[in-house]
Amino acid sequence: MSYQFKWSVLWSGQSGGWLLQGVATTLAISGLAWILAVGLGILAGAARTVPWRPLRLAGTFYVEFFRNVPLLVWMFFWYFGVPPLLPRGVQDWLFNHSAEFWAGMFALGVYHGARMSEVIRSGINSIPRTQFEASVAMGLTTFQAYRLIIVPIALRLIVPPATNESLNLLKNSSVALTISVAELTFQTRQVETYTAKAIEALTAGTLIYLVLCVSIAWIMARVERRFAIPGLIARGG
Repeated sequence: MSYQFKWSVLWSGQSGGWLLQGVATTLAISGLAWILAVGLGILAGAARTVPWRPLRLAGTFYVEFFRNVPLLVWMFFWYFGVPPLLPRGVQDWLFNHSAEFWAGMFALGVYHGARMSEVIRSGINSIPRTQFEASVAMGLTTFQAYRLIIVPIALRLIVPPATNESLNLLKNSSVALTISVAELTFQTRQVETYTAKAIEALTAGTLIYLVLCVSIAWIMARVERRFAIPGLIARGG
């Protein structure tokens, strides 16, 4: 085999800085998108379980529409399609403040919000109906019952599937390279281009993603054990 491995390219020159910058951007875009996804997921997931038909239809439309379009299409839509619809001042601000980053963040958040809503809905549906009936019997409105009792319980029940969705969101942030977001995969490709060392660069990217995902899974496992509800969900091992 004639290929000469040279792992030092990963920390010599600008390579190390590029990789660190890629990690920081990946965590930033994934973190903001996760917050948006959880917020949209709670709203849509709860809306699909309430007694009012218009809210159920609105939640169903959001979920079915956004989760059945490829993520790459959403990336292009938010980057190329949305800015021209905005006021000129907003367009100028966006293009002076990393429009590609915000487009990628919103695309990720909206896409995974639709998927997260199904996780939230399954958590709500797994709660005994008597919980809601008891809340109403105590004088709470439907909104108060969901805000104070139903949704908080559901969030504690859905930690395992929410972990999977969170990991998928982190990994899908790599699609943002298609609109020039300088996240980890983008920077990995840049290292490979400038050093002509594809194996070393891509191995580094793979291992970094692995470390990030395993770390998130470990944190979520601790959260699951900490907030497990006796009688409704077994504590994680």
